[in-house]
Amino acid sequence: METEDFAADAALFARLRAVWEEVDPVPVDLVDRMVAAVAVEDLSREYALLTLVESELANTRGETDTLTLQFSDGDTSVLLHVSATESGEHRIDGWVDAAALAVKLTQGDREWNADLGDHGRFSFDAVPSGVARVRLVVRDGDLGLREFQTPQFEV
Repeated sequence: METEDFAADAALFARLRAVWEEVDPVPVDLVDRMVAAVAVEDLSREYALLTLVESELANTRGETDTLTLQFSDGDTSVLLHVSATESGEHRIDGWVDAAALAVKLTQGDREWNADLGDHGRFSFDAVPSGVARVRLVVRDGDLGLREFQTPQFEV
């Protein structure tokens, strides 16, 4: 008896599908539009604009190992100044132009949290060499909170 019920249900669903395909067909370009929308959202999140601001003259004026990076997604901008310390680790000083509530640096399984100071200033000490990413929780106007994260960068 269950096989007959299954066959009857399958026939009913097939008729319903045929009615909906005739009355309200799926737009031909729906899949392409959805893929594009997801890709754009992912691009704005993962691939925030990266601008290398380091001056080529910096190394001629001193022996310090420094790097300045700027990240922006159009709404939020983050400026990072990475410098080597005498211990061989790094210090990262940063500034964010949005109303940030929390900031952390991730590197593999390790995380560092920083306090946000005046004018969106934050810093991380004793960061070893490697690939890192900064993540912030920012206030997004009246819309609430959102996460901003930089692409990965080399420390």
